[in-house]
Amino acid sequence: MGPQRPEKGFLMTVKATTTLEVTVDKRHIISIGERLYAESAELLRELINNAYDADATEVKVEISPERIEVSDNGSGMNAAGLRQYFIIGSDEKVRRSRSPRFNRERIGQFGIGKFASLAAATRFEVLTQRGDFAARVIFDKSAWEEARDAWHLPCEILVPDPTRGDGTTVILSGLIKTLDPVEAEEKIRGGVPLKAPQFAVHLNGRPVTPASYSGQRIPVLEGCRYGIVSGEVIITPKTMASTKDLGIDVKVKGATVRRDLFGMETWGKAIARVKGEIQANFLPITSDRSNFVTDTPEYQEFLKVMEKIIAIIKKKLGKEADRSSDRKAGHAVKEALQRIHRALALNPDFSPFGPIPYGDEKGVGGGATEPARQRGRGDSEVKGDEGSQAPAAKLKPKKRHNPLVKKITPNSIVRRIRMGNHVVSVCLDFFGETGPECFSEGNVVYINRDHPLFLRESRKTAACTMYMARLLTQEIALMKETKSPRLAFTRQSKLLKDAFGD
Repeated sequence: MGPQRPEKGFLMTVKATTTLEVTVDKRHIISIGERLYAESAELLRELINNAYDADATEVKVEISPERIEVSDNGSGMNAAGLRQYFIIGSDEKVRRSRSPRFNRERIGQFGIGKFASLAAATRFEVLTQRGDFAARVIFDKSAWEEARDAWHLPCEILVPDPTRGDGTTVILSGLIKTLDPVEAEEKIRGGVPLKAPQFAVHLNGRPVTPASYSGQRIPVLEGCRYGIVSGEVIITPKTMASTKDLGIDVKVKGATVRRDLFGMETWGKAIARVKGEIQANFLPITSDRSNFVTDTPEYQEFLKVMEKIIAIIKKKLGKEADRSSDRKAGHAVKEALQRIHRALALNPDFSPFGPIPYGDEKGVGGGATEPARQRGRGDSEVKGDEGSQAPAAKLKPKKRHNPLVKKITPNSIVRRIRMGNHVVSVCLDFFGETGPECFSEGNVVYINRDHPLFLRESRKTAACTMYMARLLTQEIALMKETKSPRLAFTRQSKLLKDAFGD
């Protein structure tokens, strides 16, 4: 071959070719493991997920101050599989992304976890059996470091144990970091696919069950150009709200990578009620499986999907808050009407509805108020004398005078009470922040739920009841006395005093 002229201008002639051996500093591998798996519980998660990838149906974990043992009934390893197991950065699980028996989508990718175990223990043993092959490989940290960069790990070929069956057992001994079983259980619950079919994990003889919540369930199934986002979000009852583990678990291949709030941190107490799991197997993750590679188009697409899901959750919470507000307002109106009924019975001259017998079984003592069905405002007209026996077909509908009365919204709250021979209706509706605080049409009193005073007073039940009573006595006093506002105000004050005299 003739002389070549590289970019920098050197004249070079190739005389021969050879190869250079590339070695990896074992101390570097250990330091990487220490950074990636700072907690012993992370190592435990990695070992269990390896068992899942090997088609295990059961994994037994035993933790004591002296050792950690993880045993599975998976496919085990033959001689070739054992050699492959100790290759750092092997792409075996990438090329064969599905397990042979259950067709599971494999979780592991990088193969660093086994070496990182030396950051938590001084001795690491792997015992495996597959068919007629059985072996044990021992990592002894001190011996391994003394051997410098040699990679010759002692491997003992064993006589297969037919009572054991296929599977792998990993034993960590000479623990440098102790592992709390409670902490380990939480890490297993979050980082292992416990909901996968035909897969169970036992810790110190007890089954580890996935977290479960009760409440309003919101199923998630959204597609994007990179894959499917699926799962379930649960809005728990207020009594079950918890600040522990705030956010939604985001899982890849059944294992939680990160718990995220997705902007819900501004929701105040409501965030404590949102729990759930979202699965997005297409998301790229970091080598320690603790986070996502966020500067990728896959992750940005995922965030767009989550924006839709969070909007749905917020809407559901808003509707629930509205229902709670409706119940509070309805109870406040009911109590206010009952108190005013009693006050009018004590002051019959103030009643625009005629005499109201005190303790009438149709009054306070007999369940005076009842919720009315939600209706058009034109349907809220006052009922007349119900003593008439005329057939319903001959009754003529009452003429509507005010067009405002025709425009009730579906979100109105209507409560009624019999006052003597008449029925008084109270309608709580939305008339805008600048609308009237209240007004009346015949025997129907309308209260504006958008009014700033209503919004302020409705926060507390007692204050809301007093507020309703003030508006209702005001309208009732004006129904009786239209010429003298002073006299109407005096009567209102007396009614309020007698209504809350107890």
